[in-house]
Amino acid sequence: MAADLLTIARSGTRAAKAALDVTAQNITNASSAGYVRRSVSLAELGVNSVLSQPGAINLAGVRIAGIVRNADMFRQSEVRRTGSDAARAGAEVQGLQNIESAVEQTGVYDAIVDFEAALKQLLSDPTDGSLRASALEQARTLAQTFNTAASSLDAVGEGLRFEAQDAVGSVNTTAAELARVNLRLGRASDASSDQTSLLDQRDSLLEKLSGQVDISTTFAADGSVQVRIGGSGGPSLVNGGSAATLAMTVDADGTIAFTLGGAAATLSSGALAGKGQALTELAGVREQLDAIAAGVISTLNTAQVAGADLTGAAGQPLLSGSAAADIALALTSGSQIATAPAGSGANSRDTSNLVAMRAALESADPAGAMDALLFGISSAVAGRTVTRNALESIAGTAKVALQAQAGVDLDEEALNLTRFQQAFQASGRIMQVASDIFDSILAIR
Repeated sequence: MAADLLTIARSGTRAAKAALDVTAQNITNASSAGYVRRSVSLAELGVNSVLSQPGAINLAGVRIAGIVRNADMFRQSEVRRTGSDAARAGAEVQGLQNIESAVEQTGVYDAIVDFEAALKQLLSDPTDGSLRASALEQARTLAQTFNTAASSLDAVGEGLRFEAQDAVGSVNTTAAELARVNLRLGRASDASSDQTSLLDQRDSLLEKLSGQVDISTTFAADGSVQVRIGGSGGPSLVNGGSAATLAMTVDADGTIAFTLGGAAATLSSGALAGKGQALTELAGVREQLDAIAAGVISTLNTAQVAGADLTGAAGQPLLSGSAAADIALALTSGSQIATAPAGSGANSRDTSNLVAMRAALESADPAGAMDALLFGISSAVAGRTVTRNALESIAGTAKVALQAQAGVDLDEEALNLTRFQQAFQASGRIMQVASDIFDSILAIR
């Protein structure tokens, strides 16, 4: 009997000590990012007895079955999925906001309106040098604002591509680390402290990856993970101890595409997908801006060459270039603005050609096109912002749900410290009682 009590008490002290150690570890790492709360898993300890029937099992205390991580794989998957969607929306909104600022703050719309106003003023006195100089300067300002808008959009594109390339490097680094963790998990003992630490590291790396690209995971029995990007049918990023290399290519219009191990990879979520979507939007905006600039160049130059300037000479193109980036003022003097019809003499007050120029501008309506462009960008920003806020709320809810399960509650851990300490003391007391009983038996005469 005394030996049975000693066995039971000894197993109890071991279990209580292990639980105290795990509780202390939980408290120490309460604020550590990626740490998942641990608990000790206990099982009945059975022994065979020669005094019982063959095959009979006598319970002799408890044994430590392992260290358990209190994390639900489904909730972790939801955190990765919702976080990836939120990261995509956030990156896209940031890119669109930069695009909006690049176009709106350069004042292309205002420059178009001001130039049209200067032509209207010139109608009052086509021979007035100051009015001609004002119209010429407004044309110069118009060309320069188009140039500034184009260079600003180029800067936004360069920034997005730089960030995307940096994110690609981060994905490759994280994937390589995850492959090393897979190798170590294959060598780690089941339910050991080393294995649980590796599983924490694995989950942190997966969450980091999901912030950049959409991933699909398949877990092996030893805890190692296979990672695919672009959905469950996408190319493999991490498989066992090997990791493929993600690469980015830049197309002629500035948009980006991705390959993984040489195979095309399509991303639907994650920050990289958001930057790719922003660059696609940027390419569309740049195309529209170039179309507006080309329309202004064609309209004004067509009207110019159809008339005569203040000296009676045939009108020359007002603007050079073919797009927003290279549009420039071609005339050197306000007297070269062709306000009169072709064949008119010097200092003609006939404004027929100027009227035709203004009519052509009104028909082309570059101001309206620019206003539509700005409205489209602003609408896209507003709509994507609503989507981003909703996705961030969903991701936040998923994180809270996981934290409630996997996070460390200091009040609960303090209670566990007291409970396990009492269990340790109780087991020690049982050992003392068993010793006293054995001594009493030996003392019987």
